Amino acid sequence: MQATDVPRAVAAARSVASSLGLTADDAIVLHNSNKLTLRLLPCDVVARVAPVAQQVAQFEVELAQRLVESGCPVAALDPRVEPGVHERDGFVVTLWTYYEPASSREISPVEYAKALERLHAGMRELDFPAPHFMDRVEQAQRLVASHDLTPELADADRELLGDTLRSLRRVIGERGGAEQLLHGEPHPGNVLSTENGLLFIDLETCCRGPVEFDLAHAPEEVGEHYAGVSPDLLRECRALVLAIIATWRWELGDQLPDGRRLGAEWLDQIRALGFTAG
Repeated sequence: MQATDVPRAVAAARSVASSLGLTADDAIVLHNSNKLTLRLLPCDVVARVAPVAQQVAQFEVELAQRLVESGCPVAALDPRVEPGVHERDGFVVTLWTYYEPASSREISPVEYAKALERLHAGMRELDFPAPHFMDRVEQAQRLVASHDLTPELADADRELLGDTLRSLRRVIGERGGAEQLLHGEPHPGNVLSTENGLLFIDLETCCRGPVEFDLAHAPEEVGEHYAGVSPDLLRECRALVLAIIATWRWELGDQLPDGRRLGAEWLDQIRALGFTAG
């Protein structure tokens, strides 16, 4: 979220919380990306705030409720208010439970893999509409194809990303195999270590696809402890995810701090992988 919009977003979150009977005299920014995540005090609730035009909050709220009811390891909505999406001053606000961090220790690959297995097991039981993971590939291909949307992307890098996305889309598509509801981006930034164990957050990225696509977002060691994984498909999904996130870093208006440097590093990694043939 643009820095100029942050004060209004904070005010919107505090206003919503107050209107629901929660005292929100202060706000601490926990994370700022496409949406703003706040800890409101003293009520101790997590508020997620997004511009109305860019949000999929209702999708996230409904899915979170279903997953919590199924016993999945995901963060829950705040139980003190009715679950819902609240619009205020051009923003949508959702209110979530705040979980005190259990410790500062690094999450072990085994613990990470077991939590993701539990999440996937619960998701397999849900009949919930979600986009396909290949939709994300199509979006990346449109960015690569448009000089207007990615004006700073060099021609050689544009060709590299285009070839990589096209090749991996074909190879992974030809594999077929089982698909299911996925988290979509279960990277370490979307995992909380709490007294209740590991909990996944940020469900707006959920999609359908092979579990290897989710594992491709986690540290490499996690995949070694997840049962029944296809090593070849996981390797291809890791390269695909790398190509997608590298493309995002060159999109006009990308707000990730140090995004261009990361984009350049990821391009170098893609070249080293050599997935452009075919």
